[in-house]
Amino acid sequence: MLELNYHHLRYFRAVAHDGNLTRTAERLNLSQSALSIQIKQLEERLGHALFERRGRQLFLTEAGRIALDHADTIFSAGEELVETLKETGRTRRAIRIGSLATLSRNFQIEFLRPILGRSDVDIILRSGSAGELLGALEGLNLDIVLLNQPPMAQATTPFIAQHIYQQRVSLVGRPSYGEPGAKLSDLLASHPVILPTLESGVRTQFEALATRLGVTPQVAAEVDDMAMMRLLAREGAGLAVLPPIVVKGELETGALVEFDALPGMIESFYAVTVKRRFPNPLIGPLLEPALERTIGT
Repeated sequence: MLELNYHHLRYFRAVAHDGNLTRTAERLNLSQSALSIQIKQLEERLGHALFERRGRQLFLTEAGRIALDHADTIFSAGEELVETLKETGRTRRAIRIGSLATLSRNFQIEFLRPILGRSDVDIILRSGSAGELLGALEGLNLDIVLLNQPPMAQATTPFIAQHIYQQRVSLVGRPSYGEPGAKLSDLLASHPVILPTLESGVRTQFEALATRLGVTPQVAAEVDDMAMMRLLAREGAGLAVLPPIVVKGELETGALVEFDALPGMIESFYAVTVKRRFPNPLIGPLLEPALERTIGT
């Protein structure tokens, strides 16, 4: 059976992430020729070239990309092993949380609240697209991912998606737009609206509602970022279609008003994990309060 030299793999991974042999050699306190030999030996063992040179830069080949994916998984698993099994005298534990870049910051704070301020916890937050975050979760670089839609089922990676929160969706805007409780169809006919993009489940719900009401609203903006929707509503660009939690502070100060809850419309939030032999023990304190709130709704 062909054995892999993990020293070679570690050096390859460092060069792959740096993209520059000279810089990596300096960082690792190695000669450039010694590092090149390590990479060459790994390529010979795998039977494929892992890099191609373009000018002074190194770029991964297709085989190199596959090797890097495996290397990241291997060394991330090793780091997780050390974190999980090291002596109990450790005083702090890290939890790595990924969140969809467009997700409400207020929702994220509410989710994190059970561990905020704990002196024994390091919170590491990362944002990105759903694909990027789920890839990092699969590679053991994240412990949990927050999304507004459950991931598609995959045979290779059984993601565990738990519905942790949902909130009604409302029309929100400046107080000058009228009195709260005004007739919904009149509001939609009289003022432009700020909508999520077509990929959003909320947008689909809104289009169906507008059809039922027999109105064709003027669209002021289509936005995939809840934070930007909040800013546009504050600037008076139109009535925003979003969950009130997104503008919690503005509603409390009166800068914005919730005019009407949109019937039948909800925004859902999911916490996604993968099955692990040694799951991060901080996941429980985060999920339990969220799941209790969901069950109680």
